[in-house]
Amino acid sequence: MASAFIILVLVVVLALVFDYINGFHDTANAVATVVSTNVLPGRTAVLLAAVCNFVGAFIGVGVAKTIGGDIADPKSITQLVVAAALLGAIVWNLLTWYYGIPSSSSHALIGGLVGAVWCYRVLHDEAPLDALWGLLTSKGVLLTLKALVISPLCGLLGGFLLMVLLLWVVRRARPATVSRNFRVLQLVSAGFMAFAHGSNDAQKSMGIITLALVAYAASLGQTADLVVPGWVIVSCATAMALGTASGGWRIMKTMGHRIIKLRPINGFAAETAASLVILGATWLKAPVSTTHVISSSIMGVGASKRVSAVRWGVAQNMLIAWVLTIPISAAVSALTYLVLHWLLG
Repeated sequence: MASAFIILVLVVVLALVFDYINGFHDTANAVATVVSTNVLPGRTAVLLAAVCNFVGAFIGVGVAKTIGGDIADPKSITQLVVAAALLGAIVWNLLTWYYGIPSSSSHALIGGLVGAVWCYRVLHDEAPLDALWGLLTSKGVLLTLKALVISPLCGLLGGFLLMVLLLWVVRRARPATVSRNFRVLQLVSAGFMAFAHGSNDAQKSMGIITLALVAYAASLGQTADLVVPGWVIVSCATAMALGTASGGWRIMKTMGHRIIKLRPINGFAAETAASLVILGATWLKAPVSTTHVISSSIMGVGASKRVSAVRWGVAQNMLIAWVLTIPISAAVSALTYLVLHWLLG
């Protein structure tokens, strides 16, 4: 019992560490455009994002329940599985942050969970292909894979259409007037984007911690419903806000400067389109990558000028990272579970 409780504490700490890393890894999602257009200095923008992230984390727990209950049966896995999933996601997040690649923390976590659960099932005498197929056809993974494809497309299309609409609205206005007005509006859109980010991303760690709590109860021969406790919500909201406040400057350079050259009206269009897509996904209980959505929205905004306005070489590198995120984090988590299983038996 004591060892199970210690593992539970370690898993909770790991989940909050992941949430913190998620915060500074994804700071650029909310503030890269507002910083690159010189609407706000970097530190002020980061603090604004941290506050809005914190508030956004309290609007629901639907995504948390998808993560915690719809990928694998919480009662059929252990805390070691959860720990391995988190370690795989953390390794990938730190690697992509180091190289300044805007990859998805969300899909790193999904990949980590799939890899760890798959390894657990194989070690418990389930056929490898059967275990993999069972995971890939689970409600949570299917929803995540659909969101993986659809949400960036929505971001791309939304950014393009909104930018075209805005250009039509301001077509007779003086450029200086447009820039001045959208500098103010971009403050609103940046806060909106940070709020949307918190509404979706903070819930993922909530789901993981709740999954660990259910696994802990099962190890004691007890049953527990997949209910997200209040202290878990507050802890995850705080960890993400603190991570956001620390700032992810490496990725911010990629998001704010290397995809397209942004003006305040461009930043407003990209942030607003991305926020609406993310909040829609949160309402549908779908864990999406806020990184994918805002990156695609920026590309859509750039493409509204002309296709060559987007630096497609940078976009190609990002796409490769997006494709590799789930399988690599899954592989790392599977290996991690093997090691933990061997050490702790």
